[in-house]
Amino acid sequence: MQLYIGSSREFIDDSTRNAIAGKLEKAFFQYYRYKPSLQEVQSWQNSLQHMSNALNAGELLAQGIILEYQLPLTSRRLDCMVLGRDDKQTSNAVIVELKQWGDVEESDAEDCVVTYVAGRRRDVLHPSRQVGQYEQYLRDVHTVFSSGEVVLRSCSYLHNLRYDSSNEIFHGKHEKLLTFFPVFAGDQQKQLVEYVRVRVGRGDGEIVLDTVLAGKYKPSKKLLEHTAAVIKQQPTYVLLDTQQVVFSKVLAQVKGAARRPKKKSVFLVQGGPGTGKSVIALHLVGALSGEGVNVLHATGSKAFTENIRRIVGTRAAAQFGYTHFNMRGDVLPNQFDALIVDEAHRIRRISSRRFTPSRHRTGRAQIEEMVATSKVSVFFIDDLQVVRPGEVGSAQLVRDTAQQIGAELFEYELEAQFRCSGSEAFVAWIENTLDVQRTANVLWKNDDAFEFKIFESVSALETAIRRKSEPGKVTARLTAGFCWQWSDPRPDGSLVEDVQIGRWSMPWNAKPDAGRLSAGVPKSNFWASDSGGLNQVGCVYTAQGFEFDYVGVFFCHDLRYEWDKNQWIGDQSESEDSIVKRSGEQFVNLVKNTYRVLLTRGMKGCYVHFLDEGTKRFFLSRIE
Repeated sequence: MQLYIGSSREFIDDSTRNAIAGKLEKAFFQYYRYKPSLQEVQSWQNSLQHMSNALNAGELLAQGIILEYQLPLTSRRLDCMVLGRDDKQTSNAVIVELKQWGDVEESDAEDCVVTYVAGRRRDVLHPSRQVGQYEQYLRDVHTVFSSGEVVLRSCSYLHNLRYDSSNEIFHGKHEKLLTFFPVFAGDQQKQLVEYVRVRVGRGDGEIVLDTVLAGKYKPSKKLLEHTAAVIKQQPTYVLLDTQQVVFSKVLAQVKGAARRPKKKSVFLVQGGPGTGKSVIALHLVGALSGEGVNVLHATGSKAFTENIRRIVGTRAAAQFGYTHFNMRGDVLPNQFDALIVDEAHRIRRISSRRFTPSRHRTGRAQIEEMVATSKVSVFFIDDLQVVRPGEVGSAQLVRDTAQQIGAELFEYELEAQFRCSGSEAFVAWIENTLDVQRTANVLWKNDDAFEFKIFESVSALETAIRRKSEPGKVTARLTAGFCWQWSDPRPDGSLVEDVQIGRWSMPWNAKPDAGRLSAGVPKSNFWASDSGGLNQVGCVYTAQGFEFDYVGVFFCHDLRYEWDKNQWIGDQSESEDSIVKRSGEQFVNLVKNTYRVLLTRGMKGCYVHFLDEGTKRFFLSRIE
């Protein structure tokens, strides 16, 4: 997806007529179905005029131009790409990241600087690191660039900045980055023009542009496949923008912890489904372990933790635990240099359980037990993924705890979308439709890259999911609301077909304590990663934290839309989740969160069958 394509001559003409920002604003609304912020429109107006002036000054009139190009399978967009051929007739593309920065200071986070963004001073990526990651990401996922059919290069243009070798942007510690991905200041327009001219000066830009737009994308790297590479110190999954800022800032705080022996640091990193929370967490474990730092990764999800342990092997598995790891209170204060808590919305009020011996009960909140053990604690959280009573993890809980212990708090919000084909619009539409939170996305536009389909029959949905699945290449799973009993396996290890819809039936995934199972039936913890999982229906507890290329969802009677009342109704009598159905007034919100989780597991598509006709009609009424 891109908001503007054309020749450089057309781009210069649109900018000269002061029409470029208006064209981008119109295209933005047509694609996202809401208006861009005034700040973003003003940024287009100012920065693109400077880019136009540079191309015009260099008489670069036969090049191709792409503006606001969306990186494949993410929601991140690069500012400008100039395309054409060089003197050897080699096809080239140059990414130009545009910045309005005028004042830049040093940051203690690696490859970051401090500047004034969105109303306050923030740690942000050095422009060379940012644009370099865009280049690497496109090389990884775009066939035209990975094959070398079009050579990709990148630079940044800080048009409001005057060149000064003492400025933090040009500091010697960034020399390597600047060599590969140069930065040009506002008074270096000639150098920018020459950089672009050498690569695309012979023109034929629109031909190269068509080649890039016709390119295909490689499958996105899967989270669990990436985990092994991270722990083996072979990172292949590229962090982008705020993801990299969080990563660098945590490393900086951990390295500086020795200078602050009495001061703890707490990171609160919020983000919805598919924004890369788990990817950053695993990157941190790999990087910190490689530097000899004592780091522990903890989650409240057994399935997710056990999958990581399986991938990294027995030896490294010791670094991956659960959020109740200190339930006995026997971990020494500050024993860990860093604690990485993923799926922190699953934190419980206390770690002790019903049968925990009194001598092992600390009497402290679970989050307090955790932060006591580490100098730097990092919480990755999504408040809207709480699906069980007793799960109390929230952004406010982290803030309150940090204040209570006098820790320095760092807050970040992840926005780039790596699931749902990079479609922030789909996630926002689901949240709005389920009335989880109000968003601008009231209607779903069916020509989005992400594939959303409603199936009239269960068998048709199953057939579609099975056709999409290709072991080792494309992952697909069936999931459902918890509305059927969950039986123990038969004596021979086969599973009972509990999920029954009319004449159609299929078993749930195996129970965690199922014992011996028939050949081909994966254990509960590995339903999401084992290819045999395609033959069972998963619930929220085995699907949460994972992603598939395509997800099928049976939307059941435990949550239905009542047209007469114009509201969602939670029906506890339809639920077979013994804990959730006893949650009282919480029930409807917990079930809404459950379906939000299930509907957002897909990277390329989500297929749904509604058991309730009224609910199906409501979803259809919100599709354009």
